[in-house]
Amino acid sequence: MENTEVIMNLIINAGSAKSSAMEAIYAAKKRDFDAVAEKFKLANEQINKAHNAQTSLISAEANGEHTEINLMMIHAQDHLMTSIAFIDLAKELVDFYKLALKQGKDAHGNE
Repeated sequence: MENTEVIMNLIINAGSAKSSAMEAIYAAKKRDFDAVAEKFKLANEQINKAHNAQTSLISAEANGEHTEINLMMIHAQDHLMTSIAFIDLAKELVDFYKLALKQGKDAHGNE
């Protein structure tokens, strides 16, 4: 696969993973924790695909294949890093919603 295809694969999967994590937050606000689990499972699958694309680029570089650094490459790396951070924060937010519900509050802190 050419680098452009690998980079686009990275961008698409990282973006999809972030979207799935956002959908998990929306599901948590609706108290649909089965959907939350499904969305996080999907986010993890998508972020793994993105990470695998990144790993293929790193492996090629380690094997002596120079990878051109261009705006698409930088954009792809940015997508991956922000998506990983977003998924982690989304999980924490969902945990917060669960805790609030145990304390008898809704997603906005109202009893």
